[in-house]
Parts: sequence; structure tokens; C-alpha cells
Amino acid sequence: MLLDALLLQLGYNASLVAIGATLLGASAGITGTFLFLRKRALVSDAISHATLPGVGVAFLIMVAFGGDGRNLIGLLIGSAVSAGIGLWCLNWLTRNTRLAEDAAIGAVLSVFFGFGVVILTVIQSLGVGRQAGLEGFLLGSTAGMLWNDALIIAAGGAATLLVILLMRRPMTLVAFDPEYASARGISVSQIDMLMMALVMAVTVVGLKVVGLILIVALLIIPPVTARFWTERSDLVVVFAGIAGALAAFIGAALSASAPNLPTGPIIVLVSFALFALSLLFAPNRGVLAAVMRHVRFQRQVHLRQGLLALAQGQVIYEPLTLRLLRRHGLLRADGVATETGVARAAKALRDEHRWALVRADQSLEATAALYDGLREIETVLTDDQIRDLDRRIGTPREVLA
Repeated sequence: MLLDALLLQLGYNASLVAIGATLLGASAGITGTFLFLRKRALVSDAISHATLPGVGVAFLIMVAFGGDGRNLIGLLIGSAVSAGIGLWCLNWLTRNTRLAEDAAIGAVLSVFFGFGVVILTVIQSLGVGRQAGLEGFLLGSTAGMLWNDALIIAAGGAATLLVILLMRRPMTLVAFDPEYASARGISVSQIDMLMMALVMAVTVVGLKVVGLILIVALLIIPPVTARFWTERSDLVVVFAGIAGALAAFIGAALSASAPNLPTGPIIVLVSFALFALSLLFAPNRGVLAAVMRHVRFQRQVHLRQGLLALAQGQVIYEPLTLRLLRRHGLLRADGVATETGVARAAKALRDEHRWALVRADQSLEATAALYDGLREIETVLTDDQIRDLDRRIGTPREVLA
């Protein structure tokens, strides 16, 4: 069943939902990347919650004029207007009052969402027709998605991606260094507003798939996931788009294969699963990689200390140090150092004397700051400098008898 869903073999509606969700996931991941890099991730939460009053008001207006209150275009227009008003309120509070941005976000989010819930309650109490399923905009509802609905989602996502493609350079520059961008003649405020407008567009388009409450997850989790895999901003954008599209497609397929599972929440859970896998297994920034680096560092420290102990004729009691020395062929089973061990131990002790001179020489202060007990001195000093240090140390003593 799941394989059929992944291969788009479960029928027209399931395939439509999967394709529409995939396009939304890609555009949301890419758009959210710039918000994440700009350190304004919570703004998307305020924008998403600000759409709810617009949905309710648009429904009432369409019903009052005899139309279908659930017309997707009308509801999206209403949510866009409401989100735009919420965004304007957020910017006004941030710029013209002493409120910090997080406080302004909390105020806009709570007021607009509360107002929207009141409107939806009023709609339900009026008993007018065609209100069934309106609450699906809270958590998403794809069961009744039509071709026109999927086309609207695809067109909105494609338009968002086109704008990002054209404006990616100034948006990236503002996200990383707004002061430098301003010095280059880029209007930081206009680029910020463009970012917010793109987030608003993705939020409005995604209401049908994941709903206004969960769309923020689709905007933020894919960029965070992508950040584990690369240090380059352009690749973060690409990986975020892939992660968002993959999460949306798999989530839609899972929902289609088990009809009782809601599509929006499943998409968010799949996105979190990708995040968790990246957190654990990313090659450079993942938890497993960090643990392995720590283990390697500990072994290097034990090996270094073991060599210094051999050089000074000290008895080694630490089992891990003994195992490492034997594993590297530096110590025999009976505890006597091998020829290689004697040479490595003498080199380790001499390097310690060299570093001691470096740290005492003010002219080599920058080099001395690199000392960590493990770094090879040949990687930071020239051969001439090392020979000069050796002359100052004098003739090497016999390290081991």
C-alpha cells in the first residue's frame, strides 16, 4: 500500500495531493532558509496565525453575496489580506514602540489567532450552509483537494521559487550581514519585507495542505535539517528545498496509504524524522560525528601522555594508554618500548621542550596560542625555526635506557 502511494498508484486524488504537497514542501523549505539565516524564524509563526481571521471574514463575505464560502481562491485572498495586516502590525510595533520583536510577535500571534477563533465560532453558530470543513484550515485538509486547488498551490509555489531565484543574492547578503548589505546600497528594510512577503505567500498557499498552525514547521524544520549537512549558504537553500519536498511527499504518501492519518501532521512528523536523522548522523555537525571526534581526541591525548611517560621512564598504569601503545606497535606485551616507541617517545619529549621555548618567546606569541598538547610543531614552524629551537635546547639526552 505504501509503495503504491510512493509510486503514485493510489488514484487521481492521492497523486494530486502528493504532487501539490511536494511543491509546497520545496518552496517552504527554500523560503524558510532565508528566515532561518536572518534569525527571524518566529516571524513565520505570527504570520501563519494572522491568516485565520482572513479565512473567516472571506467566508462570511462570500456567503453574504451568495457564493460558495469554501471557494479556495476567495479564502486564500482573505488569508493573504489578514496576514498582510498582521505583518504590518508586527513591523509597526517593532519600529515605533519599545517592544522587542519577540514580544511583538507574541502580541500579533495571540490577538489575530483569538480573533480568528471567535469568527469561526460565530460561523458555526450561524448555521449557514457550506461551512463544513472550514476548520480544516487550522491543521490542513487534503481529502477534498481538486485539480484547481492543486494548480493554485503549484502556481503559488512556483512563483515563490522564481522570486527567490531572482533575489537570492541580496537576500543572502542581508541574512548574513545587513550592515555590509546596507553599505553596498541594498535596502535592508525592503529585502526584509520581501522575505516576509514570501513567507506570507507560502503560508497562504500551504493552508490547504498543512494548515496555519503547522505551516511554520514546514518553513523552519527543513532549513535546520539542511544546516547539519553543509556550511555553504547556497547548498543550505538547495538541501532545505529537497528536505521539504521529501518530507511532504513521504508524508502525503503515508497519509494516503492509511486514510485515517491526517496529511498535515504526518508531513510535519516526517520532516522531524529527517531532522532527527540529520542531528544524529550528519558527517560533520551530527551528534555521532561529535562523539567520534571526542573519542579520537581522548585517544590522542592518552597516546601522547603515554609517549611522554615512556620518554621519562615513568610507569604507565592507565589500561587505555597501554592498549593504545601496544596497538600502535610502540610497546611490547611485556611493557618494554619497541624501537619505534623509543623514537616516538624521544620526539614527543623534544617537542614539549620546543613548545616550552615557543611559549616563552614573545615574538612567537601567535604561534604559542596554537599549542594544545597534540599539534605537531612542524605544522606551525619552519625548518629553520625548529633548528634554532634545537640549538637552544642543546644535545638530546638518551630518553630510554
